[in-house]
Amino acid sequence: MKTIQGGITAAKGYSAYGAHVGIKRKRNDLALIVSEVPALYSGTFTTNVVKAAPVIWNMEIYKHKYPVKAIVVNSGNANACTGDQGDIDNERMATTVAECLGIEKSNVIVGSTGVIGVELPIEKIVKGIEDNIGHVKPSYEAGLLAAEAICTTDTFTKEVAVEIEISGKTVTIGGMAKGSGMIHPNMATMLSYVTTDVAISFDMLDQAVKDSVEDAYNMISVDGDTSTNDMCTVIANGMAGNDMIVEEHEDYLTFKKALDYVNKTLAKLIVKDGEGASKFIEVNIYGTRSKKEAQALAMSVVTSNLVKTAFFGNDANWGRVLCAMGYSGVKFDAKKVTLNYESSAGTIDLMVNGVPQKFDEDRAFDIIKEKEVTVNAFLEEGTSKGTAWGCDLSYEYVKINGEYRT
Repeated sequence: MKTIQGGITAAKGYSAYGAHVGIKRKRNDLALIVSEVPALYSGTFTTNVVKAAPVIWNMEIYKHKYPVKAIVVNSGNANACTGDQGDIDNERMATTVAECLGIEKSNVIVGSTGVIGVELPIEKIVKGIEDNIGHVKPSYEAGLLAAEAICTTDTFTKEVAVEIEISGKTVTIGGMAKGSGMIHPNMATMLSYVTTDVAISFDMLDQAVKDSVEDAYNMISVDGDTSTNDMCTVIANGMAGNDMIVEEHEDYLTFKKALDYVNKTLAKLIVKDGEGASKFIEVNIYGTRSKKEAQALAMSVVTSNLVKTAFFGNDANWGRVLCAMGYSGVKFDAKKVTLNYESSAGTIDLMVNGVPQKFDEDRAFDIIKEKEVTVNAFLEEGTSKGTAWGCDLSYEYVKINGEYRT
């Protein structure tokens, strides 16, 4: 696997563009992605009972396994909690793209992100689609414009691309994502778009996507809020020309490993851009009865506001970590837990086999003050492990969200 420059346009047959159409004051707010040929579509969607209009639209496309030729995304407005008008506006976005490209509206994926409960400025969006869809290009720069256009409170664009070899052909996977606040997917707001030219059956693509999302986007948390608009979208157009992947053999595993890398990279970039965050936190849990238990423990830790604030204050208050593990719902023997903190400044043991360790507070401070900190917890319940990613919670987070609409 080789990491390459690029994102959503890296794979064969994909063009994109991003433009400012007036939803937001200044920044790009409309993204367009087009595949030369129909692509298979798999995705995951928010578990929030309150689902935005584009989520419901895309779930129908996924349910019927309609091929996808285009994706349109607006930022600055979530089109959530907007009643029947929201559904009408969402369909109009898809219809406009379809008419411009000469395809069916069921071939168009729609995404929205931004303020909830406000109707879309649909006339601006329709005109924006009509004015800009002719500008889509397969260039890196065009893909970057699209990545910028899906951002809201994000402070940087998030994209990644890799190349792999399958049956003698070069296969590319590229992606872009947005997310900074409201990040607590079960499948954060989190939108992720991945394009690939791999030739693969729907069943194998769907399996790969579901498994990958579980270990990537479902293992991150910024603030514990699950958005109405969360989506991970993966489309595969088969233009790499590799032998069709139809079962779990070596080619599938090669593809899945690369897809995992792309999704985990995007997931971690989302956390690193957590609203007001100053610190990226990785939590590794070892020695559980199952991966699911390890992941539940890790997520409980990264979601804890007390853990987050302790890290913001560079305070080695490790009792909060153990407390968060304790209310995760996973049973374990606390008297057999070993716990340490780790960063580029070193490692410090805090508990060994259930016994608190005397440690140098100044050294602990130096380790925790780094931008990236790892929490390692070792249990003696089994041989499974799991990882989650989160960030600290700062004064700036409150400021950003307190002023979001003002």
